[in-house]
Amino acid sequence: MKSIMAASEAKSWQQTWQDTQGIPTRQTEHQPQVNVKRYWITPGEKFIYSLFSIVTIFALVFTVSFSSSTDSLNREVQQLEQNVQKQQTENQNLQYKVKEYSNPDRIIQIAKKNGLKIQNTKVKQASQLAN
Repeated sequence: MKSIMAASEAKSWQQTWQDTQGIPTRQTEHQPQVNVKRYWITPGEKFIYSLFSIVTIFALVFTVSFSSSTDSLNREVQQLEQNVQKQQTENQNLQYKVKEYSNPDRIIQIAKKNGLKIQNTKVKQASQLAN
């Protein structure tokens, strides 16, 4: 304690002596000014904005991916519908041919061409007999 007081008294005595002599006083240890940087956005806000941006980007990527997969599924469904429609048309054509080929007059003509003799000309369609 004595040394601190002695140093303090010495400084005050030196200052008073310099003041009386007209010697400009030298400022004791100039303390550097601390430059406090003020950011426009705080680090917490940066974290929140970054997190929000990342979540938004993932949401957009998911939306685009989902939309793309939905589009490809719709294309596949349309392709399958076209295939079904073609098959239905082909089935209808085949049913028409079956009716045409099962005509009793046609069957009698083919039988006569091949040399068969028809007795008791009662020819019935097989589909009528099955019912």
